[in-house]
Amino acid sequence: MSQQNVNISNRRAYFDFEILDKLTAGIMLTGTEIKSIREGKANINEAFCIVTKDDELFIRNMHITEYSRGSYYNHEPLRPRKLLLNKKEIVRWGSKIKEKGLTLVPLKVFLSDRGFVKIEIGLAKGKKTHDKRDSIKAKDSKREIERVMKRY
Repeated sequence: MSQQNVNISNRRAYFDFEILDKLTAGIMLTGTEIKSIREGKANINEAFCIVTKDDELFIRNMHITEYSRGSYYNHEPLRPRKLLLNKKEIVRWGSKIKEKGLTLVPLKVFLSDRGFVKIEIGLAKGKKTHDKRDSIKAKDSKREIERVMKRY
């Protein structure tokens, strides 16, 4: 069986948030969820991460489509899933999100070299409307420069 490259990303997060720090975590999944992710049938655009009182990290609203051949073993598509990190890292990031305006946003889901599903989460600060306009202008000017350079 060949190892395919799964790369499910949340491109909207880079537009809506300013990413201050990134971290890679594992996810606790059931068998049908892993098979569905290997087919590329997951969505993290509406997902967010929370830290519970017991210092556990969960991802909510991550949609993993039910596995087509899963029978009665199939999973719930929107159930909260536990993220696997060291307790020290969870406590450190939990204290940071208590600061004003910071949140944990999932950035991408991928397969590790050993075949485990990993998720990259980012400590993010929400952008204001004028910041979004600035990033649109920067992207447009970069695209225009590349277009001009391509001609010559």
